[in-house]
Amino acid sequence: MTTMYTSIMDRYQNLISPSTSKLNEKSSTIGAQDQNSASFENLISTQIEKLNQGQLKSDSLVQDFVAGNTEDLHQVMIASEEVRLSLELAVQIRNKVVEAYKELSNMPL
Repeated sequence: MTTMYTSIMDRYQNLISPSTSKLNEKSSTIGAQDQNSASFENLISTQIEKLNQGQLKSDSLVQDFVAGNTEDLHQVMIASEEVRLSLELAVQIRNKVVEAYKELSNMPL
């Protein structure tokens, strides 16, 4: 009787062990996803900060030009155009992300 009990317990342990390792794999996958989402968040915030700094620089150049502190119209126009293109790119990226989110949320499960 005791051998049958040990055999059943061995089978039980074999059944539990793979599921425990699967749980550990799932938790490590979730941890990797958290790290990826954090890095994506850092990437987006860094790029938004760069865009903001570019706009501040462009505004500063325009104010200097209007005040007569600089006469280099080319630099002012180049900075303004760079910021305009960067902002347009950021808006298009946002639109694509929103579109992808809507598409994913409309998918049947």
